[in-house]
Amino acid sequence: MMDARTWRVGCRCLLLLALVGSTRSEGVQSCEEVRKVFQWRLAGAVKGLPDSPRPGPDLQVCTSKKPTCCTRKMEERYQIAARQDMQRVLQTSSSTLKFLISRNAAAFQETLETLIRQAENYTSILFCNTYRNMALEAAASIQEFFTDVGLYLFGADVNPEEFVNRFFDSLFPLVYNHLINPGVTESSLEYSECIRMARRDVSPFGNIPQRVMGQMGRSLLPSRTFLQALNLGIEVINTTDHLYFSKECGRVLLRMEYCPHCQGLTLSKPCMGYCLNVMRGCLAHVAELNPHWHAYIRSLEELSDAMHGTYDIEHVLLNFHLLVNDAVMQAHVDGQNLSARVNKICGRPIRSPTQSPRCSFDGIKEKHGMKISARNGEETLANRRKEFINSLRLYRTFYGGLADQLCVNELAAADGLPCWNGEDIVKSYTQRVVGNGIKAQSGNPEIKVKGSDPVINQIIDKLKHVIQK
Repeated sequence: MMDARTWRVGCRCLLLLALVGSTRSEGVQSCEEVRKVFQWRLAGAVKGLPDSPRPGPDLQVCTSKKPTCCTRKMEERYQIAARQDMQRVLQTSSSTLKFLISRNAAAFQETLETLIRQAENYTSILFCNTYRNMALEAAASIQEFFTDVGLYLFGADVNPEEFVNRFFDSLFPLVYNHLINPGVTESSLEYSECIRMARRDVSPFGNIPQRVMGQMGRSLLPSRTFLQALNLGIEVINTTDHLYFSKECGRVLLRMEYCPHCQGLTLSKPCMGYCLNVMRGCLAHVAELNPHWHAYIRSLEELSDAMHGTYDIEHVLLNFHLLVNDAVMQAHVDGQNLSARVNKICGRPIRSPTQSPRCSFDGIKEKHGMKISARNGEETLANRRKEFINSLRLYRTFYGGLADQLCVNELAAADGLPCWNGEDIVKSYTQRVVGNGIKAQSGNPEIKVKGSDPVINQIIDKLKHVIQK
């Protein structure tokens, strides 16, 4: 038992000595460790790589007065790897946020699609149960109406006022022929078209079409905007996940991450202050997103809070059939007056015996479809939105603190440990550490940041636009 314990302690000591040796810049006699890491991490061929340190006058970035384990070709390969590593850590840091938004965008769209289908079923079953003789003829208008609702919600260029009017225009000839003037059949297309065109003049449904327009406008637009905003959030993250970094940034990333390898320091990590200067410089343009991202999340929160009552799409869609029923009943009650007014405009129809067509819904749907399932309060669309917004709030300063997050969580050495300062292993970084954002980079000792990034500017403009909406 003692022999095994002694052996384990001895192994740990040897490992510790190896680690310490690989983070010191003096006395590197062999490039074997550098060759192994190069082959393992970069899948590079070891043929032609130095076996021992030698002068490196042709190096462009990883220059040093000391002998080096790097060649110009290794440095070029490290340059590519440094950019790829930066992309990887960016994508890793945003993965939880991206998943949060994309999962909720997909769930929100799926819920809306379900609500539309459910509302369409309720309306179709209303006709099957209550107005069977016009159910079959009404089916196409019902389907078209809810197709337009879906198209509008998911971003198509359709007008709610137009499709609401179109639905009630197409409903009036059916109500007139089957309820107000029952027995009228085989009426010409011209006569039906005349009745349809007369709907807005004779107002058979009272103010109900206007009420529907108001409810649809107030509930559909916020939901449409909310969904568009979620998709924009995903676009912002995808853009920042795949940024093109400047040549200057590529050089300082190489110096920070892989230049230590040239001195045999394959396990070294950059000093915290050094890392912050490099990352705050490379991500200076990204940090400019922060106030707009913060405002974007706040506007999503305000929009979500406003989507209740007459703005609640769940309430509006699932109660649409009740308003349709009220509209038909109102026309039926006022039938005699409407008949006289239609006769004045379109003339008298031809009367002949009629037989009601069969309802297109089967008996099961007809029997059970009108029962609106009791929805658990925890499962409502409003509650799901609230949970999402509560989670999203945690990311309000995501872009302002991105550089710091990468250094603290991924890249930099822990406090108190020896670290790489861009030239050597030191106890601490002594240069000035700058803040976040473009203006703060004027005094950055590690990287020069110039101008603005057109890609970031475009994303900022899109965020401003959706915030304004």
